[in-house]
Amino acid sequence: MTRQPDDIPALLRNTTPYTVLPPERLEACAAAMTAQSFAEDEIIYDRGQPLDGLYLIRSGSVEITDAHGQTVSLLGAGNSFGERGLSGDGRAVTTARCVARCEVLILPAEVYAELVAEFPEFERFFSKRDLPQIRKEDDLSTRQIEVVMSARPVTIAPEATAQEAARLMRERRISSLCVTRGDAIVGILSVRDLSGKLVAEGRDPSTPVAELMTPDPMVLPPSAIISDALHLMMERRIAHVPVVAGDKLVGIVSQTDLMRMQSTTSSELVAGIARAGTAKEIAGLTARIPELLVQLVAGGRRHDIATRLITDIADAATRRLIRLAEEELGPPPARYLWLACGSQGRREQTGVSDQDNCLILEDGTAPDHAYFRDLAQFVSDGLNTAGYVYCPGDMMATNDRWRQPLSIWKKYFRGWIETPNPEAQMLASVMFDLRPIAGDTGLFGGLQRDTLEAAAKNSIFFGHMVSNSLKHSAPLGLLGGLATIRSGEHKSRIDMKHNGVVPIVDLGRLFALKGRLDAVNTRARLEAARAAGLLSSGGGADLLDAYDLIASLRLEHQAGQIRSGAAPDNYLPPAGLSDFERSHLRNAFVVVKTMQSALGHGNILT
Repeated sequence: MTRQPDDIPALLRNTTPYTVLPPERLEACAAAMTAQSFAEDEIIYDRGQPLDGLYLIRSGSVEITDAHGQTVSLLGAGNSFGERGLSGDGRAVTTARCVARCEVLILPAEVYAELVAEFPEFERFFSKRDLPQIRKEDDLSTRQIEVVMSARPVTIAPEATAQEAARLMRERRISSLCVTRGDAIVGILSVRDLSGKLVAEGRDPSTPVAELMTPDPMVLPPSAIISDALHLMMERRIAHVPVVAGDKLVGIVSQTDLMRMQSTTSSELVAGIARAGTAKEIAGLTARIPELLVQLVAGGRRHDIATRLITDIADAATRRLIRLAEEELGPPPARYLWLACGSQGRREQTGVSDQDNCLILEDGTAPDHAYFRDLAQFVSDGLNTAGYVYCPGDMMATNDRWRQPLSIWKKYFRGWIETPNPEAQMLASVMFDLRPIAGDTGLFGGLQRDTLEAAAKNSIFFGHMVSNSLKHSAPLGLLGGLATIRSGEHKSRIDMKHNGVVPIVDLGRLFALKGRLDAVNTRARLEAARAAGLLSSGGGADLLDAYDLIASLRLEHQAGQIRSGAAPDNYLPPAGLSDFERSHLRNAFVVVKTMQSALGHGNILT
């Protein structure tokens, strides 16, 4: 039954987001609305059906189900629904069913569109996409490196003479040259090289550049951010960083390019760590990470930028401890590679991080070799001193199991894939997030490529990984509201790690395995999956938006605890959120639950 509403303005004046409308527009909305009653179990609209407008529940309750018939929301009076379809092609993306006799008000689609266009606060209430960007920031240090790099670096051939190189630097008024063979960079030559290796040693000006240059210089990809270059310069004490796309030189960044921008706090910490002589000195610097987190959140840094900068500090601390270990123990007797896994591997560390690491040794090296056992102990102890506490699950290079030759690592991964028992699933979930930190990266490339290939081809293993990922569910109750912890120390709170970001981390890992994607960072994995067609454009956008919101609220919660003098944790009390934030957080979890439901029914990644 459809009729004109009677006294709707009073209801709208007390219902978000209509409360942001001026009185005359609110009255016009009320006049445009129609009311419709539905009996118990009656369908209000089916998925795929054109929507009449935005629905507002006046009384009763409505169940929202996804494409598989799974309940994603149970809404009561004062809740709206239908906005997702209206923001797309105007067709419903879910099914709405009356659970108990209800009355709904329908705001015509054209009026809804006018309000969204005219009132930003009204639009933000129904748009998850804009919520994580309420705090804007445009700090140059977080922008891509192409903003400041010289796009046409001056080059010279390795066969050219030192005199020719000096003349070229003088003519161009520059302090370095990229040494190239074709489009590929093979070295870098600086004024310091000419003075220290040519003039100081009295060598002939006809000496080839190849004898004076720094070969195989540190490089960055165009996708790097400016802080990456700044951190690299400070940690390695270099003044120039070439930018390389594939094998092609596309630019160069120098300290001069960066002088106009202020050094970020994270860069200062990295520089200090690179000069530290002991683990205690490193600890004095890493103790400032909570302060840094507060500054990053207060400055409106996007969550993935904030966690990346924080992880850079852990990387620098690890590399410095490895260098100090080598100074104490002597040169390594064989090639090795130190890798991080877990949140450090994904570059997603927050204010709460332990250490997860391992060692890959050159084949023929005994896993219990005294040198590497001592190196692992030195570094892990140092990290613990610096605040990266020992892994509770002993997932560290100090454990003989995670300090093995490359052939054993290959055997590990092959076994996990071929025999996906519960322990294998758990270990694979951790070890598929490996990222090299220091040592010979050649020990990892083939292992990663072969593992991704084998995992993508093994449907049984992949099915077990899917099942394992679904153990981490979004915190939604049977009635579609936010589900909190029922008892104990964290009662009435949401675990924003295990029930918040972890379900999305698991989804990102599955997309990477299925698509043979080498990205390790969760957001990068989701973006790569969307670009590869593993995620639809709309589904990918929704999942990215949900991840941004959940991860941002987690960081904001930790920053708030630090400001209040408490130790940061992952347990968010939803009672402390505004109605606006709670509504969008619930919607974000609905997106995750819907994606998990589709995954469980085999509708994606098959």
